[in-house]
Amino acid sequence: MPKLQDVFECAEPVALVTGSGSRRVGRAIALHLASLGCRVALHANTSMPFAEEIAESIRSDYSKEVIITQGSLSEVGTPERLIDETITAFKRIDILVNSAAIWKPTPLEEVTAEEIRQYFEVNAISSFLCAKAAGLQMVTQTTGGSIINLGDWATVRPYLDHAAYFPSKGAVETMTRSLAVELGQRNQRIRVNCIQPGPVLLGEQATQDFAARMATSTLAGRLGTPEHVAHAAQFLCENDFVTGICLPVDGGRSIFAPDGIQSGLNSG
Repeated sequence: MPKLQDVFECAEPVALVTGSGSRRVGRAIALHLASLGCRVALHANTSMPFAEEIAESIRSDYSKEVIITQGSLSEVGTPERLIDETITAFKRIDILVNSAAIWKPTPLEEVTAEEIRQYFEVNAISSFLCAKAAGLQMVTQTTGGSIINLGDWATVRPYLDHAAYFPSKGAVETMTRSLAVELGQRNQRIRVNCIQPGPVLLGEQATQDFAARMATSTLAGRLGTPEHVAHAAQFLCENDFVTGICLPVDGGRSIFAPDGIQSGLNSG
């Protein structure tokens, strides 16, 4: 398997990771790409102090150039500006990871049209606009590029109280396939893929009992980590014959129902 430097024909490929300025999966992806030799553009909205800490870690631990882009992805023009700032700083963009997202539980009875619009604005539309802007730049690069969107494993098995959230993540999966076609037709070295994380990062409010129950809900019998998602991102960047896929990183949760029912019960 070729390394990033071979795929992008560049000693220090450039990666922009949205939503990387907070303690979420995007942070792990940004750090992992830096460890692989990438120059990194971080992105934060309200978590700038933490983004500064991550930037300093990248500079000190990996001796890589790093910038911080800032802005609410729901504001008009922000997605395109993040791409412009990245290209201005590094003269190219090889990798885009759309990691920024919002979610919170809301009972169906309380879901409003405004909440649904907000989910689509941040989770789907901004990802599309970032991918469009980055992709059109990649079209002009002989080495193309890799775009990775973050979806959600549970779009195939939705759970309660997230009826406003899941449609926006389902749109990300369809968008991934559509953009893979659109951009691949313009430059065959551009690939667009999606990662569907499972239980890899529980909220700070999660109890030990909840964590144990989540662990038993996977075929792997344990929780994953943000680093598992980061490793999947590496694979999708390095494998230049994979495009248009949605890759679950969920320990088998999307296919496993821990209901105690076994096949072949030998009844009769």
